[in-house]
Formats: sequence, C-alpha cells, structure tokens
Amino acid sequence: MKKYIISSIFIMLALFSTANLRAQEIKNSKNNYVVLTKKVPQLQPIILTAEALKAEDGENFGDFQVIICGKEIGDITEADKIGKFIDKAEKAGVNIVACGFSLNKFNVDKKRIPKEIKVVENRILYNFQLQKKGYKSISL
Repeated sequence: MKKYIISSIFIMLALFSTANLRAQEIKNSKNNYVVLTKKVPQLQPIILTAEALKAEDGENFGDFQVIICGKEIGDITEADKIGKFIDKAEKAGVNIVACGFSLNKFNVDKKRIPKEIKVVENRILYNFQLQKKGYKSISL
C-alpha cells in the first residue's frame, strides 16, 4: 500500500513539473527586447538593430521597446529631434517609451510629448517587469 501511495505521489509530481516547463516554453516563444537609452540620437542605431533582429528572428520576433530617460529627455518634445525616429520606429515595430521620473525631474511639459510615445512612471521598475516576462535587456 505504501509503495502504491508513494508511486502515485511521484507520478503526480512528475506530471505537474512537466506541465510547468511546457507552459514556460510556450510563454517565451517570441524574442522580445528592451533597450534603455539616455540620448535620442541613439535611436538611430537602436532602430537599425531592431530591423536586423526582426529579419533574423522572422516569425519569432516579438516586441521591441526603447525606454528614454535622463537629463536629455526633453528632446522627445522637439519635433526636429524626435520626429524622424518616430516614423522609423513605427515601421520597424519599435515602441518608444518615456520615463515619468525623468520627465518630472527635468520639468518636461508632458503635453508636448508625441502621442506615439508611451509614458511609464518608473523606467527601472518597468524594465524589470519586462525582464520577468522574458525580455532581453540592455542599457546604453
């Protein structure tokens, strides 16, 4: 009787462990990326990288996000500095995100932020949340 109970428990544990592994494999079937940058001009090589990864990954290319932060965050409100990157980013499947802490710290008028740019309150927390979802991350 003990052998039967122990065997049953062992089989149940093995089944549940395998199901958990399969769920993780399915969840991470796409390659997702996040880049933190402090300078708008760095969007040029970042977008080129996203395009190359999209071509390389094919159907496995998922989401690509760029988080802008730091003292030059105000550049995202200047059309001559950010405009050309917004169009290129959209075509490449890149989402541009602005850090709310930086916007507040450097007194950037949030009304002047282009509608294509998402604002998150805390870039560090947001980056960690994306990493927990399996995003590959790099900071420039």
